[in-house]
Amino acid sequence: MMKWLKGDKNEDTDDFANVSASLKRLYKQRLRPLEESYKFSDFHSPPMDDADFDSKPMILLIGQYSTGKTSFIRYLLERDFPGMRIGPEPTTDCFIAVMAGDKDPATGVINEGVIPGNALVVDKTKPFKTLSSFGNNFLSRFQCSSMNHQVLQSISIIDTPGILSGAKQRVNRGYQFSKVLTWFAERVDRIVLLFDAHKLDISDEFHEALDAVKSYESKIRVVLNKCDQVNTQQLMRVYGALMWSLGKVITTPEVVRVYLGSFWDQPLRFDENRVLFEDERNDLFSDIQSLPRNAALRKLNDLIKRARLAKVHAYIISHLHDSMPSVFGKDKAKNNMIKDLDKIFADLSNKHKISLGDFPKVKDMQEKLKMADFSKFRSLSSSMIQKVDDMISNDIAELMVAIQRDEAKATDLINREGPAVKGGVFNDGGVNPFSNKWGEGVMEGMDYGTGTEGTSWIVDEKKSEYDEIFYKLHPVNGKINGSEAKREMIKSKLPNTALAKVWRLADNDQDGALTDEEFALAMHLINLRAEGHGLPDKLPKHLIPPTQRVTGESAD
Repeated sequence: MMKWLKGDKNEDTDDFANVSASLKRLYKQRLRPLEESYKFSDFHSPPMDDADFDSKPMILLIGQYSTGKTSFIRYLLERDFPGMRIGPEPTTDCFIAVMAGDKDPATGVINEGVIPGNALVVDKTKPFKTLSSFGNNFLSRFQCSSMNHQVLQSISIIDTPGILSGAKQRVNRGYQFSKVLTWFAERVDRIVLLFDAHKLDISDEFHEALDAVKSYESKIRVVLNKCDQVNTQQLMRVYGALMWSLGKVITTPEVVRVYLGSFWDQPLRFDENRVLFEDERNDLFSDIQSLPRNAALRKLNDLIKRARLAKVHAYIISHLHDSMPSVFGKDKAKNNMIKDLDKIFADLSNKHKISLGDFPKVKDMQEKLKMADFSKFRSLSSSMIQKVDDMISNDIAELMVAIQRDEAKATDLINREGPAVKGGVFNDGGVNPFSNKWGEGVMEGMDYGTGTEGTSWIVDEKKSEYDEIFYKLHPVNGKINGSEAKREMIKSKLPNTALAKVWRLADNDQDGALTDEEFALAMHLINLRAEGHGLPDKLPKHLIPPTQRVTGESAD
């Protein structure tokens, strides 16, 4: 293990017990010196603060006006938040960070209200300090809605101004809207693009917004909202049109994930796709609920990407410095190097064995270099580059072990207590027939027998049919062996792996044979699997055959 990991008298020790603290120390001791020496923040993103590593997972919502961004937040929270405005016109004209309020040290009460942008960027506990570089025009349109809400204890949500629709629609916002989006996209855990089923056109400003975030494609999810306003045939056409439009902007080989639904609390206009909308909603919620568990890995991945870009930037700046003449012809040499920047990138790529994909965009770099003072550049520091290389190849590997350990603990906690994101629309616990997956698939009949000591059984509804098949198989001593059962079960045409799982669940007493109840259970599970439902690893209590239940134990 490296000396830095073991602990050195001249450096702080770090045993990676705390992943967030370890990431901060890696950045401050290994990466930030390289960034400062080669003016990384002048060309790319500002330096990172402690709050960037300590912040809760964030979700960024982007969409044209009246696509339901603010309504989506209200849908998740199931209540209004401070400063909220909803309407068919462009109502949200500012960036709103919906976050958990701070506890008042004197009263112990969670503060709720609106914090203006100028006050927000000087709060060291919030990850917004470097947004001050976008000026007062932006800060006057940036605010934090703090509130006491269980959902916000695990995640924060960023609402954005509605983007005007229409091919030629643009608006002068007084600040660099696309660059602000890029700033947030770099730091958030999930980017949700919302589309209205009746408004799929991508305006010029929306195109710029997508360009600003598309390099973070792994974070992007798409929500096609208000799908209940169209029937099934129209929905198919709308979905195809959306995919075609996105394909022209987000040019990646992978198909972006699109969730269909209507994320508000109004009655469905066309309810023929209710089941589809619920399945899509549950998939989206599962993705959101996974964010706290994956937050450390996301921050580690972003740090690695930043380190690779900082290395490349150092190579570029040092090459430009070393290529400048000592006395005469500096302006001409500067202009020529900027003009031939693509060739310089290719040469550096071959020299240092770095993929061209790790280099910044030539056009963007050229624009920034025109304003740069080359006399302030410096030669390459091999020791700084070596520290970053050691961080990527050695320190990160050690940190991955800690992250995997934390993820295992988080998974175990989720199995025992449920996902970390709770409250609001995620409050799925308790006896509620409208909760996620209630009464679906293997959970059908989960509330049978709650008042009759578990004597009711969902399988009884078709047991007479299953009994006819069972007795045709000539049971001996009330049971059929595996060979007899197999001949009947393979008629379902399910793969052997699925049938093997059915057998494990149905043979509840594990004696290698099936009673009439166990055979009926097997047929019930086969039918569920054939209908597309998954099978559990352990048989739920309500599916245990009545004669095999513990006395006094109910089926729920």
